Amino acid sequence: MESLFELVQLVLGNIWTYGVTFLAVLGILVFVHEWGHYIVARLCGVRVEVFSVGFGKELFGWTAKSGTRWKISLFPLGGYVKMFGDMDPASAGHTEEVEDGEGHKRHMTDDERKVAFFAKPVWKRALIVFAGPGINFLFAILILAALYVGIGRPVTPPQVTGIEVGSVADKAGIMPHDVIKSIDGVDIVSFDEVRRTVLLRMNQELNFEVERDGKTLNIPVTPDKITEADRFGFVHERGYLGVIGPANGVDLSRIGAVNGVETDGDLVKAHALVEKGLGQPMVIRTAIDARSTDIRILPPKELNDHVFKPDDPLYNALILGVRPQGEIVSYGPIQALGAAASETYTISKETLNAVWQMVTGVRSAKELGGVIRIGAMAGDMAERGIISVVLFTALLSINLGLINLFPIPMLDGGHLLFYGVEAVRGKPISEQVQEYAFRFGLVILVSLMVFSNLNDVLQMFVLKADS
Repeated sequence: MESLFELVQLVLGNIWTYGVTFLAVLGILVFVHEWGHYIVARLCGVRVEVFSVGFGKELFGWTAKSGTRWKISLFPLGGYVKMFGDMDPASAGHTEEVEDGEGHKRHMTDDERKVAFFAKPVWKRALIVFAGPGINFLFAILILAALYVGIGRPVTPPQVTGIEVGSVADKAGIMPHDVIKSIDGVDIVSFDEVRRTVLLRMNQELNFEVERDGKTLNIPVTPDKITEADRFGFVHERGYLGVIGPANGVDLSRIGAVNGVETDGDLVKAHALVEKGLGQPMVIRTAIDARSTDIRILPPKELNDHVFKPDDPLYNALILGVRPQGEIVSYGPIQALGAAASETYTISKETLNAVWQMVTGVRSAKELGGVIRIGAMAGDMAERGIISVVLFTALLSINLGLINLFPIPMLDGGHLLFYGVEAVRGKPISEQVQEYAFRFGLVILVSLMVFSNLNDVLQMFVLKADS
């Protein structure tokens, strides 16, 4: 129960950081998404009546010369663009009647019909609808490319520097200083690629091609499936291999034993034991993810001269593998766009894979989070710094684009599905069928929202309180 009080205190004490960051990121992404619909609609000759960030009552706004009402609305969790001729913002139906300034209705003129959304060819309507999620992907690519050009891209070599004793990697025969060249035939250039591959391949055998002492070995490994809870109580499932990469070092003050000899919390004793074993295989006991475990390492003697020098700033730091731990790769604008597009594709593929694992039961649906979880993540990123917030914005933009492309009525993907059927049939689906489909889609979306947010509440408060 004490941990629950600490959690509540943490959230309430940082409500400004968490709330403002979340609303700022969400507001930007909603604006970008709806602007995609808006700008392509204008290019296709469609009149846009309303551009709203948020739903419900208008808080403030203005009417542009084009006749579009730009506004900020009360509930900020979304937005919409209402096209001329649509009966509602979801384009669930259309009308050929217009209302004059005095509340009277009349039939559209020929000129008005030319700028109505429903009167446009199916390919233009599809393009307008796709522009929303499409620009979310483009926005993410531009964000990542700007970071790659401005500060470069950190790349950590795919070298194993430590093995958790008893882990699947240890049992498979992977050893410290092995360099992972490929996984299931896919070339690996950074340790982050190893982590991301293993993350989603729970209980699935992977073939590792590793380089050891100039020789190439093929080692089959099946990652464990582990379940973890973060500090907010949110549950995450992931594949676990038990390997440590070169971005990790060890603080000698946190070593509890070396080759079975206890340090008893004595830093001088830890230094003596480590110094004796440098350049040789050793097993140390330390903490990983707040749990004590034994790790098999081979710390290079030539990279750890500092442990003999008490005045050295790195005196208490044990370097496990390559040095430098990573490098920053610089890109030109064109290269950066290519790398950013590739990263966006990879994130999209991994996200869809994770969703499919939930559908098939490989991954628990407890990982499906709502507003609370996203807000918590936004706050965490804000505490880490502006770069983390920018990266989180790119990730969320990709996810927003993907979600909107799901073929569920009410979402952009549902509209695109209808337009595809219309293109094949040569005529649109009847409005009655579309109406029933949109009602069904609304039920699905509301159910998912309730389920995901209930997930957050139960994991963050109820289940955490029980623990």
